Amino acid sequence: MKSFKALSALLSYPSADLQAVVPEIRAILHDEGHFGPRKLAGLEPLFNWLANHDLYELEETYVLIFDRARTLSLNLFEHIHGESRDRGGAMVDLLETYRAGGFDLTGPELPDHLPVLLEFLSTQTEPQAREILQDAGAILVALAERLTRRESPYAAVLAALVDFAKADPATEAAQALLAEPLDDPTDLAALDATYAEAQVMFGPDPTADCPAARDVLARMAPSPALVATS
Repeated sequence: MKSFKALSALLSYPSADLQAVVPEIRAILHDEGHFGPRKLAGLEPLFNWLANHDLYELEETYVLIFDRARTLSLNLFEHIHGESRDRGGAMVDLLETYRAGGFDLTGPELPDHLPVLLEFLSTQTEPQAREILQDAGAILVALAERLTRRESPYAAVLAALVDFAKADPATEAAQALLAEPLDDPTDLAALDATYAEAQVMFGPDPTADCPAARDVLARMAPSPALVATS
């Protein structure tokens, strides 16, 4: 399912490589047809924004959204476990899911980082991918709504995932997340206090220099973020 690798690329840190493969990403998503016409149309502003804006502006916006706003973190367990011990156990369980699927995470990016999860889902069947995303449905719903409130073009990616997973925004878990106040990415003092505890690292960064975009250039070769195990 190349579509999930394509979505992983869209949610990766912007790079010249990513900008170059936007047309191919668009073609993959349309050709595979895992997302409806309305969701694909909703991605067009993001395609155009990534392809046509200054790279420095893209990088600055990405950091402002995903790195400075904890309520918009792409590390999924951040939204339900924070820095509690439960998060460590959930990480181990997710790593075991990856390994059971024939892949091993080799980098420092946390296993619950959404672009990494999407890389893994690209190796799974459609029913398997839907089941895994349904488990994260409440988080995906919250991220989609929060990005929409900020009028971010990235909201379309999360909306497509919510639709694919058939995630229900009316669940108690989703409503609890949606009730949380949004971080102000311009309040650096508050954000520094929020991120006072260091995150666990797992090795070299699998998304540095946008490997998902390089994968698209290589016609969706196996991701460097996840290495096949024997």
